[in-house]
Formats: sequence, structure tokens, C-alpha cells
Amino acid sequence: MNPAVYSEIDPHAAEWLRQLQRAGHIAPGVVLGDIHGLAAADLVGRPVHLFAGIGGWPRAFRLAGIPDDAPVWSGSCPCQPFSVAGRGGGVDDVRHLWPVMRRLVAECLPPVVVGEQVASAAGRLWLDTVRLDLEALGYAVGAADLCAAGVGAPHIRQRLFWGAVRVGDPRLQRRDGLHPLLRPEAPGWDAGPVPEVAGSSCDGGLADGPSVGRGRGREGCAPGRGGVGDAG
Repeated sequence: MNPAVYSEIDPHAAEWLRQLQRAGHIAPGVVLGDIHGLAAADLVGRPVHLFAGIGGWPRAFRLAGIPDDAPVWSGSCPCQPFSVAGRGGGVDDVRHLWPVMRRLVAECLPPVVVGEQVASAAGRLWLDTVRLDLEALGYAVGAADLCAAGVGAPHIRQRLFWGAVRVGDPRLQRRDGLHPLLRPEAPGWDAGPVPEVAGSSCDGGLADGPSVGRGRGREGCAPGRGGVGDAG
């Protein structure tokens, strides 16, 4: 089985990901650093989680019953350039990393790519660019504007969740009524309880707070260094 690849620049979040793997809560794999240092040879044919944070996307894949070796990608690019709580740098911000992610997608052409971004006006314009770029690479793209309050959280935290499927990719052909990438590993398979990892805490932080310069958004609380990507 091809191990998953996790890209995470924050050392605390990277260690969190390793702990989640050891506890069996997310797919086994390797945790690499800055996305700028990744090459297609590191990623092709593997599950890939860019800007992996505290493992939200790989955990969601497990809960959805997606096999650990499915070459599905996730990548929630940093939100600070487009957040109402950020400095408004937009595409001129060094943390605007979609062009880097797009290059990797273009080189590897995974069958499915998902991600999310802040639902500000600037975030919606960002999504327009993502949609056009992915469609040019042969993907069909869809998105939904959802909020944390919609699943029981005590805050709004509006987000754009998007997904892209590569049209005609043979890995997505239906067998027995299910896409093979989305088939649970076994009937009654249980992803287990929500994990608790040693050393975690949430102690605040905003889009351009102490995490400035780390090169990614802080989507949730990292071990011992809590924080949120933005307050929008």
C-alpha cells in the first residue's frame, strides 16, 4: 500500500499528525515540510494532504470509509490572505499558495481533490480562480458555502468547501454501484471515536497573530499552540 503524504510546516501540528497515525486515527504515511519542497515524484499515486494541520481532512476520509490507499488529495490553502481578519494581501501575500498546489495537481493529476477556504468576498474570488484552473486540467468542480454552526458548533465560521473530480479518470469508473475510491474497506467498518492526542490545547490566535510567517493557515488547534485561521 502506498503510504499517505502529509505536508505541514508547523512542527507542533506535524507532531500531532504523527501521533494520530500512531494511534490509528488517520492513514499511515510520512509527514513532510514546506509545500514548496514537494515534487511530483513524492506524491503521484498516493493519498496526499497538503497543509494538513491537525488532520481534519484525513480524519474525515476515514469517517467516510474512504480506503487509506485511495489516491485522493486534500488541500485547504492558507486563508490569511483572504480573511476579513487578515491584512488583505490577497494574491500578493506570500501565503497565497494555490499556485504551488495547482502545479502539483497538474503534475500528478489525482482523480479527486478537495479543500476549503474562508467564505469572504476575497475567498469567493479565490475560488473562481481555483475552479478555472482545475477545469482547465480536466476536472469538474463543485462547492458549498457551509458554516460550523450548521453541525452544532457554538460559532459561525463560514467556509467554502470545494471538490473536484477528474472527468473520465479510469480510477473513478463505477463497479458494483460504488466508485472504488469511495468504497468502505469492510461492511460495518467503524472509524472509531474522535481522537484525543496528548499535549493539545486551544489558547486563541487569529489570522495574523503569532502564526504569521508560518506559510499556512491554522485550521483549528495545533498541539499546545491553539489558534484559528481567521475570525471571519
